[in-house]
Amino acid sequence: MSPILIGGLGLLCLLGVILLNVPIAAAMALVGVIGTLVLDPLASVFSLFGTSTVQALSSQDLIVIPLFILMGGFAIVSGLSTEIYRLAHAWGGHLRGGLAITTVGTSAIFGAICGSSVATTATMVQVALPEMRRRGYSDALIAGSIAGGGTLGSLIPPSVIMVVYAILTQQSVLDLFRAAVIPGLVAIALYFLAIRLFLMRHPGDGQPAPRANWGERVRATTQARLTLLVAGVMLGGIYSGIFTVTEGAAIGVLLVLAASLLRKKLTRENFAATLIRAASNIGMIYLILIGAEIYKSFLTLSGLPAATVAWVGGLDLPPMVIISVVILLYLALGCVFDAMAAMILTMPFVFPLVVSQLGFDPVWWGIMNVMIIEIGMITPPVGINIFVLNGMRPDLAIKDIYRGITPFVAVDLIRILIFLLFPGLMLVLV
Repeated sequence: MSPILIGGLGLLCLLGVILLNVPIAAAMALVGVIGTLVLDPLASVFSLFGTSTVQALSSQDLIVIPLFILMGGFAIVSGLSTEIYRLAHAWGGHLRGGLAITTVGTSAIFGAICGSSVATTATMVQVALPEMRRRGYSDALIAGSIAGGGTLGSLIPPSVIMVVYAILTQQSVLDLFRAAVIPGLVAIALYFLAIRLFLMRHPGDGQPAPRANWGERVRATTQARLTLLVAGVMLGGIYSGIFTVTEGAAIGVLLVLAASLLRKKLTRENFAATLIRAASNIGMIYLILIGAEIYKSFLTLSGLPAATVAWVGGLDLPPMVIISVVILLYLALGCVFDAMAAMILTMPFVFPLVVSQLGFDPVWWGIMNVMIIEIGMITPPVGINIFVLNGMRPDLAIKDIYRGITPFVAVDLIRILIFLLFPGLMLVLV
């Protein structure tokens, strides 16, 4: 049996094991070890584990992941999201659909602090949903704005999944963060458009709240000053080059922790709970990176990625056609697999194909990857934001959630098309 065929069988086995609900880290490590032993019976399993662990955990960028996760945990405890929502509500709540627009705007700002789509969605369920229901918003509009806005947590820097991509492909985290700024702003604008389109089809929905007076607006802005300070100092310092991404993440943790202490929101119990949750998430990501390194070593040994790139290169098709097919395949994968799983599983094949064979910029592809993954977060059957929303509020019917996210998925596809046709637009700030 040829090594390439063994690599292909290993890939199929990996997909099957994951579909059996085996954790992705264990699945990749298991298939990687067995596949390596089949290809090279004399290989040392302990040496493979040791080498892969060192390679996976030797990147200096890895320290950013626990810092961002800690910052997100303390941001939830400190109640920063509530202040952001009040601020956005004071300035935009009087518009028709204003609370939905407020929810998307709050998700963008909170996502810039916590860097997680799931955390942003879960927080907005608690902060935005009660007020939107009190104002008579439909469950579909509530679900769409919360689940759609939640995806901004992965796109608006800092983003944990961008850091994982940077580590796997040896790209600059700062370049990825800079490249994500314009797509993030376009995403927010298109989500506002999605809300307007929804309201055009449902004229009775999204009635405006009473207009806040200038005193209320000033008060809301003053109350949110710490939140704005945290986001401004951290992101401003990173983008201006005053400090590195790692230093910015550390400063962000200290500022959010200080905000929690100043508000007297941090107790011994929730401090311990935040550390435990952070340790659990950090451990999961590190194990996934180790498993991915073992899996990648097996695939490289089999020669399957190189053979795939050579085969696609021999098709004599325009690069735009091939990249369009790759994007469609990613969209399909996002409907079946967890977002990070889809990215990590395909990286050994897709990255050399897109960058080396087709000649696309690796930073551009990284942000495109994240944007495609976002769509997977709100599409059935494995849209994680949908599960978070329905799990926290079972009274939100699945059919209403799907109806609400439809316009958001539509504008997401438009955004993918925009940056596919005009890739240079994304790289203006890099």
